[in-house]
Amino acid sequence: MALTKENTAAVVSKFGGNEKDTGNTKVQIAILTERILQLTEHCKTFKKDKGSTRGLLILVGKRRRLLKYLQRHDLEGYRTFIKEIGLRK
Repeated sequence: MALTKENTAAVVSKFGGNEKDTGNTKVQIAILTERILQLTEHCKTFKKDKGSTRGLLILVGKRRRLLKYLQRHDLEGYRTFIKEIGLRK
């Protein structure tokens, strides 16, 4: 279920300043988005897995709070990031 090291490293290198910049808000949102996409597919397949569904909702809430933070502090960066990552906002 979790992201592999290669997937995480690819996301960090794409959205972070360097490969060790995992604390950046954009990197955290991108990693959460990847995990959300994986969990969404899992929940579509296994409809009765309520634990994973709850975990998915927790991740969506965490991503929403990080997006709200990014929007408050860097509006133009937020807008370009949303387009780049492919979220509908």
